[in-house]
Amino acid sequence: MNRRALDAREKVLGREHPDTLTSVYNLAYLFHRQTRFSEAAELYKRACSGYVEVLGSDHPTTRACVAYYCSLREDMANDHVY
Repeated sequence: MNRRALDAREKVLGREHPDTLTSVYNLAYLFHRQTRFSEAAELYKRACSGYVEVLGSDHPTTRACVAYYCSLREDMANDHVY
């Protein structure tokens, strides 16, 4: 479902539209929760860099995206401990 929403938004709105970036961010979050870490990382990076460009680095959405990306990085590091 989220992948289809992302594909549709990319076609209609473009890759850098805030609504498209939100779909990227949501899919990253979903993959993160499913422990699909590498897929989540790529999407978080895309969403974060897009948000910085479109909304600015101080925007609450940008900051939230960066925080979740940092959380993912911690989860990835902890996953490799065992």
